[in-house]
Amino acid sequence: MSATRESTGTIDPAEVSKFEAMAAEWWDPNGKFKPLHMLNPCLLDYITTQIAVEFDRDLAAPRPFDGLRLLDIGCGGGLLSEPMARLGASVVGADAAARNIPVARIHAEQSGLAIDYRHTAAEDLVAQGERFDVVLNMEVVEHVSDPLTFLTACHDLLNPGGLMICSTLNRNSKSFAMAIVGAEWVMRWLPKGTHDWSKFITPDELYDLLRRAGLEPVDRKGMVFNPLGWSWSLSARDLSVNYVTTSRRPG
Repeated sequence: MSATRESTGTIDPAEVSKFEAMAAEWWDPNGKFKPLHMLNPCLLDYITTQIAVEFDRDLAAPRPFDGLRLLDIGCGGGLLSEPMARLGASVVGADAAARNIPVARIHAEQSGLAIDYRHTAAEDLVAQGERFDVVLNMEVVEHVSDPLTFLTACHDLLNPGGLMICSTLNRNSKSFAMAIVGAEWVMRWLPKGTHDWSKFITPDELYDLLRRAGLEPVDRKGMVFNPLGWSWSLSARDLSVNYVTTSRRPG
């Protein structure tokens, strides 16, 4: 386990510092991570369904992901690591922001969950020979310095036949209006400057990057916010702002 590390590889120190400044608020549903708390039920529905289909698991079982080793890269405070652990997966949560790790560890301990949280990067885990059945890569690829190198490291962390689920933000005028103007400037859900619109990635660009990284894209869905119901839902057609993809390492 790496307790401390220097920023190397695809880690962008400026991006890391943004999230370190917000670390203590991860588990506050009305704090700076309110958008993630709101999005999580929709995202978890997608994640659990994709894993269950790929590995032939029954989601009605008490611990359907028993026997699966899962990496939550860019785990933050553990908002996804914890439900994956509750479903039976053996979870490693990794984050480049050092201040996120103690927050995640303490909350997991308070919740009675055994999760291996590490202050480290994808490239370091590859160098250590780590391998996983599933990699969750949520809202990270738009914050790294080199998306292709990062996704290639994620590929290398998967066992043959393993699954990566990756979410990010589309790059267009609507995503600028909603993710930058709406979320940061108007609603103030996130501090100004949290996102860099120029780093957003279109679905076709991400599919191309995934293929170049050696992965096989198998699915993508949009996640659409309904301001009237104040809720999120999956969409097969609307990938205009938030979207999530599934890809497989051949083998």
